[in-house]
Formats: sequence, structure tokens, C-alpha cells
Amino acid sequence: MNEIDLFREEVARNVRGLRADMDLQAMSRIWIREIVRHKYSYNFSWLGRPIIQFPQDVLVLQELIWKIRPRWIIETGIAHGGSLIMSASILELIGDGGRVIGVDIDIREHNRREIEGHPMFRRIDLIEGSSIDEATVRLVQNRMNEVGPVLVILDSNHTHDHVLHELELYSPMVTAGSYMVVLDTIIEDMPLDMIIDRPWGPGNSPKTAVHEFMRQADRFEIDKDIESKLLITSAPDGFLKCIK
Repeated sequence: MNEIDLFREEVARNVRGLRADMDLQAMSRIWIREIVRHKYSYNFSWLGRPIIQFPQDVLVLQELIWKIRPRWIIETGIAHGGSLIMSASILELIGDGGRVIGVDIDIREHNRREIEGHPMFRRIDLIEGSSIDEATVRLVQNRMNEVGPVLVILDSNHTHDHVLHELELYSPMVTAGSYMVVLDTIIEDMPLDMIIDRPWGPGNSPKTAVHEFMRQADRFEIDKDIESKLLITSAPDGFLKCIK
């Protein structure tokens, strides 16, 4: 075994150790609960655009993009566009012509202006419309005019029914060996008093949608190693690996 393989094996042992440490897992959940009260994820940007993600999740998304080298990254939910810019910038470094398709029911004018004026916009296509509308899905499919690996990131409306519908519509697009990432599954584990004026919450969340989807999905498995190594993540049970 060479030095690179030895290091990879060490990392794998580290992850197994983190997964087995129940006290550390519990401490991480408490930490997440407390930082969410301070809108922790709002405090970071990528190449100048707010990304509204935990830095740990951003890092692992970078790892997945670099490993998979997708031809297409489909992201539902755009907000300020930081996640689109991050995905596009990694594709730019890879240099194989990959593109990001961003879908949102309401792309606010000030956000559209900043995204379209960014140097990474040359790798981004914006689609305004509900991510579960049939016409929107057709637009996404029509944009993917070249064959290649497809990675999907779901981060729009967080209600159970909406996310489940997204999972059903976009999962066929994901290619074997790639991932469908469902963000904000952590909503299911948050106290009720932290979900204010939102249509989602515990019992009606992305995680409940994932669990229902996985009961009848045979192409995906939940990659528990990713959340084990992250410890701090908005997506427990949300990293779905396409296995066939």
C-alpha cells in the first residue's frame, strides 16, 4: 500500500471513529441547535456572494463536485446565488465544460443582477419557476443537451410534500456514482420554537421526505459517512448516493 492509500485508510478510520462516538454526535447536535438561533449560516459568502450554508457542507459539496466532475449540476433554490457561484467555480477549475442550472420560483431582481454580473455566470443557467412544475422540469431537461454525470442539490421549499415531489422528479436525472443532496434536513431535529412563520417543521420537513422516498427508491442509499465526518451539517440523512 502506497503513502496515498495509507492516508486514505487513516481518514476512513477517523470517520468510523467519529461515527461511533455517540457523545460527540450528541454534542454536535446541541452545537447546531444553538448556532442556528444566531443565523450562523447567513454569515458566509463564496467569491463575494452570500452562500447561506454551513461551511462544512460547502467543503463537502466541493469534494463531491471535484470527485464526480459532473457535466450538469442542478440546484433548486437560488437565494443570493452563492451556492451557484461555488458550484460554477469548481467546474471552472475542472475545466471540462460543466454547467450549473439554478431553479427558483422567484429570482429577485437584485440577486439576478449580481449573479449575472459575476465572472462565474458564464457557467450558469437560471430558470425562474417552481421546481416541481412540469414546465420547469422540461426546461431543465432541455438545457441538459449533452450527456455526462449529473449532480442534484435540493434547497428550495422545505415542506415534506414539495421535497418529496422534487426527489421523485429529479432523481431519474442523477447518474450512477453521483449524488442527490437534500439540504436542511436538520429542520426535523430542531425545537419547535425555532421554526417561526414557516410552513415546514418537525414532522413536515426535508428529512421526512427523504425517509419516505428511500422506502421505495432502489437507486439510492444514504451516505452516512459524509455526515459522520462533518459532524456539523444541515443535511443529516441528506447525502443520497446513486448506486445504479
